[in-house]
Amino acid sequence: MSDDESTPVSGQDSGPVSDHDDAPVSDRPGTPVGAPEPRPARDAGRERLAGRISRFDRTHRLDRKLGHAVSRLTGQALGPYQTAVIRIGFAGTWLLFLLREFPHRQEMYGPDGPWSWDLAQQLIASNHAFTVLMWADSQVWFEIVFGFAVLSAALFMLGWRTRTMSVLFLLGVLSLQNRSIFMGDGGDNVIHLMAIYLVFTRCGQVWSLDARRERRTAAARPREGDEGQPDRVGVVLWAVLGVALTAATLAGKIDGGTLGGWRTIYWGLWALQALWWLAGGYAARSDQPRIFLDVVANLVHNAALFVIMAEACLIYATAGWYKIQGSRWQDGTAVYYPLHLDYFSPWPALSDLLSASGTMVMLVTYGTVVAQVAFPFTLFNRRVKNVLLAIMMTEHAVIAVVLGLPFFSLAMIAADAVFLPTSFLRRLGGWAARVREWLLSRLSRVLRVSRSGRLGRGLRGSRENSGEDTSGEDSSGDGAGGEAGEGGPRPPEAADHPHVGFTA
Repeated sequence: MSDDESTPVSGQDSGPVSDHDDAPVSDRPGTPVGAPEPRPARDAGRERLAGRISRFDRTHRLDRKLGHAVSRLTGQALGPYQTAVIRIGFAGTWLLFLLREFPHRQEMYGPDGPWSWDLAQQLIASNHAFTVLMWADSQVWFEIVFGFAVLSAALFMLGWRTRTMSVLFLLGVLSLQNRSIFMGDGGDNVIHLMAIYLVFTRCGQVWSLDARRERRTAAARPREGDEGQPDRVGVVLWAVLGVALTAATLAGKIDGGTLGGWRTIYWGLWALQALWWLAGGYAARSDQPRIFLDVVANLVHNAALFVIMAEACLIYATAGWYKIQGSRWQDGTAVYYPLHLDYFSPWPALSDLLSASGTMVMLVTYGTVVAQVAFPFTLFNRRVKNVLLAIMMTEHAVIAVVLGLPFFSLAMIAADAVFLPTSFLRRLGGWAARVREWLLSRLSRVLRVSRSGRLGRGLRGSRENSGEDTSGEDSSGDGAGGEAGEGGPRPPEAADHPHVGFTA
């Protein structure tokens, strides 16, 4: 056979057409019954395209979630109510502690206290801790620093110039606590740490005098123009602190340390305040510098908020795991012993009542360990977390009353408040606003009543004095005048005299 006969020509059939050529594969002779039909190439292409689209959708969804997360972290300061409540909690706790220990301030932090100035100076020289109390050993300097700590705590709690007051609050906490390190407890350690973290947060967004000033400025801006009033108070405060920082640096009072130490920190914070103010003044020409600083501030705030939450979890986790290793916590009797120590028994009858039941002591002992160990893991379930959070706050309130540790308990409750839900904090703020309005209305009513009472007494006194003068004039006159003064009608000028100077 030749090649022409064996090879079909293009466009021609290679053989006769069979009736089975158009039939399905399963109906053709010799094909097993039930054999699958081969899928066309067109269907396979569609499946490959669908797979690529599915992978693209998954990648796109992941990118969308990452973009949303980045937008939230950079576009806003998360947890404004949580940071505000811990600002109020820690500043208020420190303020109450200073006011409570005001009569004992000399023994605790004074230059002639048990932990003398010389011993403190030796310790500071070794650990390079920061405290302005070691700049001088005079009594006047101590009183100034103590008063400064009280004032900065009060202003920080109220939220007045929160950025500046957070640094000054830290300054007061470090100055007193580092002066006498043996005068504190666990609550002081928590305040020490949180005072550092709060410097990096934007904790004055709500429930602060700064927030109220921002609202009033925003409301007055349409009437006064876009520029508004310049912040003269902030500039003066920044300049005064700059002069004080310069004087302390030139006098060698601030320790340099590694990379400048505290000197670098305080000068850096002061320079950032200046940069923030300059960006606000430049905003009339371009918003880009202020937007950039807002993004950086939001990132730093959110990171600091995460550190605060992690610190609270770490405190409870380490406390719980250390308790597990103790034999008294293992046999369920650990709570019994502090209830019978004189130092931790301000109410002996209440301590005896709580320790009288062995079952109660065992439940409280084991419940404390379980709550502290499990708390970090309950953050993944909102409902369980809220229930456990309420239990732990109640436990700290009981510790404050039964064991006589109010400031430790207040510090821990303030640390727990960072996990409170925003809806509850908003309701709490609404309740506080209604109570404030009720108190102000009552106060204004009392002042109004007292003012009207004083006015009434003044009117009666004027009438009495006028009556005395009239009677004197009548008695000094002739008989007709005497008759009118005794029983006759009063002259019209005498009747109108008491009303001179008053408006009805």
